Order: sequence, then C-alpha cells, then structure tokens
Amino acid sequence: MTQDVYVPANNWVIAVSLVAALILNLMPLQGDFLVLRPDFVAIALAYWNVNHPYKIGMLIAFFLGLMMDVGDAGILGQHALAYCVIVYLTSVFGRRLRLFNAVRQAPQIGLILFMMQTVMVLIAISTGSPSPEWHYFLATVTGALLWVPASVMLTTLQKPKADPDVL
Repeated sequence: MTQDVYVPANNWVIAVSLVAALILNLMPLQGDFLVLRPDFVAIALAYWNVNHPYKIGMLIAFFLGLMMDVGDAGILGQHALAYCVIVYLTSVFGRRLRLFNAVRQAPQIGLILFMMQTVMVLIAISTGSPSPEWHYFLATVTGALLWVPASVMLTTLQKPKADPDVL
C-alpha cells in the first residue's frame, strides 16, 4: 500500500481557499438554494484544521466569523463563536478523523457542523430571535455531503508536482 506524501500546506493555498469560501458564503441566494447552502467557511476551517492543525487557529476562525457576521448583518459574534467551536472540535477529534478517508469523515464532520449550527441557534434564541424551523439544519446535511468533494479538491491542490527528472 502506498501512501501519498503531501508537502506542507502553502499559506497562499489556505488563504485563497478561505477567501473563496467566504465569497461563496456571502453570495446572495434565495429560496431553496439559500436553505440548502452549506457553510463553506466552516467546511474549509474544518478541512484545514483536520489535515494541518497548526496552520489554522482560533484567531483566524474568530476573524472569519466576524466577517461573516458583518456580511450577514446578523448578531455580532454569532459566527465567530460558532467557527471557534469548529476549530476546537476538529482539534480535539482531529487525530481520530485523520485515521479515516474522506467518506468516513463525512458523518463526523456533519455532526461537528450540526453542533456549530446548534450553537448559532442557541445564541439567536438567547437574544430574542425566533427559533428557526427544521429546514435550517438541512445545511448540515449538504455540508456533510460536500465534505468529500471539498476534501478531494483541497488535497489535490497540495500534491507536489511530478519531478521531470524522475522516470
């Protein structure tokens, strides 16, 4: 059995993926697309924290969360706390998650995304906002389903280029 060897993650690849995820989160959508849209920033944070735990920390998660809160014009700090929860949970369970392939990681990432959304609901309810309906949690399912292609894509970006001198 051969194991792929990856070079350490390039900081530019991480930054571009997080900015792209932020842009995807802030795209204006309506109707069913809005309900089904997963939290791309949460998926990117989870991926980088599982696969390169020393590259992404709470400060980056908090900063991205504040940017999401300002972009959504929501409760300031709601996404920031939720993203910090993601970084914490993926740090705690990261060693176990790395034992599995992306398909087996997906349900566990789905559970982490569900916990993130639960934190966001609890914050919203504590500030007097009405509780969301059941379809609010469909984004967790689409996020877990998106984990495999996102993981494959981000892993492919890290593979070293073939050495032209080697046969």
